[in-house]
Amino acid sequence: MNNEVKMDLELSDKIALITGSSSGLGLCIARTLHNEGCHIILNGRCRRRLAAAATEFSERIDRILGDVTSPDNASEIVRKIKRKYNRLDVLICNVGSGSSVAPGLETPDEWRRMFDLNFFSATNIIEHARPIMRVHGGNIVCISSICGIEILGAPLTYSCAKASLNHYIKGCSRPFAKDGIRINAVAPGNLLFPGSVWDNNLKEQPDTVKTMLEKEVSLSRLGKPEEVSRLVSFLASPTSSFCTGAVFTSDGGQLRS
Repeated sequence: MNNEVKMDLELSDKIALITGSSSGLGLCIARTLHNEGCHIILNGRCRRRLAAAATEFSERIDRILGDVTSPDNASEIVRKIKRKYNRLDVLICNVGSGSSVAPGLETPDEWRRMFDLNFFSATNIIEHARPIMRVHGGNIVCISSICGIEILGAPLTYSCAKASLNHYIKGCSRPFAKDGIRINAVAPGNLLFPGSVWDNNLKEQPDTVKTMLEKEVSLSRLGKPEEVSRLVSFLASPTSSFCTGAVFTSDGGQLRS
């Protein structure tokens, strides 16, 4: 059940696609947008998990199976949306993963895999969605990472892919604006939710996590997905109408620059 507090972001009846939304942060973003009145379209690669996620919502819900790291799959997802709704108002690019090899152990295949997950997963769906979004205008929000802004010990493959995503957002914001489309990114810090990396770390190394938070994070705690999803929803709404081409951090004060 959705217990989110409504923020009144002028999103009623907007059509919103959230990629990678069968669990975790993506599903949390879907909940927040749904609570704001959006008709949400869930997306994921696993039919079972996608169906389970959809049961949380009793109305204004659709789901499309597909892997947005594939240009053909991304194209088909947009075709289905166009056929059924003939519009797309909000696009949230959430697919990504930080699980990779340690710095110095990269291979060509691993570079390609991580860029597919963390960069092309966004550009594929954005470039196919742009033609239907330009008809009525719309908002795109990509989920980046603070690791794309500073070197923080994450896998280099992940950090480079997210840095590329940040530059893409800044670079395409001007031509997209001519189509009435705004595009921004949110770069989260360390988030805690069931099954997350930090959930596991807390169980296995609670003292190490506590020490890291006290040393590196101004607020000395992990973030909640709801805190990020509210920022994402604000950027996806008309209430942030003067924001485009920007990367907004939500990290509890971890970044130094």
